[in-house]
Amino acid sequence: MRNPSFLVFFFALVAAAEWYGYQAFRTAFSSAESGSRRLTAILYWGISALVWALGIWAMRNRQEHPSFKSYLGGVLLAVLAAKIVVLIPLLLEDLTRLGRWALQLGNRPAGNTGTNISRSEFLSKAALVLGAVPFVSLLWGMAKGGTDYTVRRVTLRFPNLPASFDGFKLLQISDLHTGSFHSKEPLQRAVKIINEQQADQIFMTGDLVNNYATEVEEHIDTLAGIQSKLPIYSILGNHDYADYVPEYKEDRAAWHANLARIKQNHAKIGWNLLLDEARTVERNGEKIAILGVQNWGARGFAQYGNLAKAHAAADTNAPFKILLSHDPSHWDGQVHQYEDIDLMLAGHTHGMQFGVNLSFLKWSPVQYAYKQWAGLYQRGKQYLYVNAGLGFIGYHGRVGFLPEITVFELRRG
Repeated sequence: MRNPSFLVFFFALVAAAEWYGYQAFRTAFSSAESGSRRLTAILYWGISALVWALGIWAMRNRQEHPSFKSYLGGVLLAVLAAKIVVLIPLLLEDLTRLGRWALQLGNRPAGNTGTNISRSEFLSKAALVLGAVPFVSLLWGMAKGGTDYTVRRVTLRFPNLPASFDGFKLLQISDLHTGSFHSKEPLQRAVKIINEQQADQIFMTGDLVNNYATEVEEHIDTLAGIQSKLPIYSILGNHDYADYVPEYKEDRAAWHANLARIKQNHAKIGWNLLLDEARTVERNGEKIAILGVQNWGARGFAQYGNLAKAHAAADTNAPFKILLSHDPSHWDGQVHQYEDIDLMLAGHTHGMQFGVNLSFLKWSPVQYAYKQWAGLYQRGKQYLYVNAGLGFIGYHGRVGFLPEITVFELRRG
């Protein structure tokens, strides 16, 4: 929001969305009596002003009663999304009307004032119906979608997978953002689902908190209940470094203390935090290597990770390597240089917590910022999987890209 051109665009979009939203309501009720039309105008602008006021107040004062205020911010987002959808067909209609008017102006005889091209009442009503789709969806996302945990199953085949690991079951969770939860029940339910999968090994690929180490502490007992046959490995994500906390920019001692406490909390949960390190998993004398790096991002995100260090620490007798790296930008940024990394597991994008996620169609606004943003990708013999995340941040819900628990079955061949 500090970019002046972005601010200009944002405020212009909001102004246009509000105006066209009003125009749609006014046209849809044009056949009503004049008193009803006046009441419609008063209600539209009054409710709009109230939603904006409450939403802005909630976003600026989230520290107290954050759950309630997150919902208020979500309502503002739902209303704005609805009006933007209404804006699109009406703006296109206005451009068409402008073109028709220009043609009439050039072709009409002298003295002919032309015909009045009025806005279509049908189109206005259709636009309002279309606008209801994101509005209802985003409200549902807050009421249900944010904790509607989904298990995704992925089978991957590798010719160099040791025979002892054929059928090995991995489970990935990511982006818990525990600071966004205001009760223990959702994560307790998620842990129950995780344990039902009976995974051989579990990985958590970053963003345990939103900013502060204390956010996870009421959930430590819950997360400690996650069961894995082998040690659980975790890494840090961009939010775990609290680089978005203004006071930490000045007080670096407090920043270091918060980061140290984050690391301690991983240990309290029972997770093995990998900080540019590697570990070996052995079965029947055969090995695979697990590499874990600190956050490495592009587009202005911090690059704390040292992949060269983690790679050098990997067991040279392990023919198969799995990399845990939070940001999928790392895949194109560095991982391509290490052809012996067979599988990279990432998170970070959340699928933007909003989009279309069907077997035949995947779309989210985040795809315009990230080349790899959700699901499975392949480059040569290497695979990348981007987990949509278990938690949420900002918008207090999810639509389309529901909270994800990913179960991988590794097969030889």
